Amino acid sequence: MSTKSEPTAAQKSLGDFAPKLVELTDEVLFADVWERPQLSKRDRSLITCAALVAMGKTEQMEFHFPKAIANGVTQEELAELITHLAFYAGWPNAMSAAQRAKTLAPK
Repeated sequence: MSTKSEPTAAQKSLGDFAPKLVELTDEVLFADVWERPQLSKRDRSLITCAALVAMGKTEQMEFHFPKAIANGVTQEELAELITHLAFYAGWPNAMSAAQRAKTLAPK
């Protein structure tokens, strides 16, 4: 959010290049959508991770997999999500996601 004194991840990575995209990310996606009470942050993380696996968006997994863990998703649940999606989203997407999750897992 732009009201924070410390820059957000989006501001750090894209603020100078795409300020409007960063504003929408911070103010609409994370400050509004992610804060809606109809779904818990844990559920939103599961849904987001599933979408990223299904679409093969490994770069975005770097942010969202640890966020899911912080939101209460266990490593075992994340691995099971990936395994389950192998049959629906494709084996290569699941294998890539599993490799990414393994590298991001807390040691």
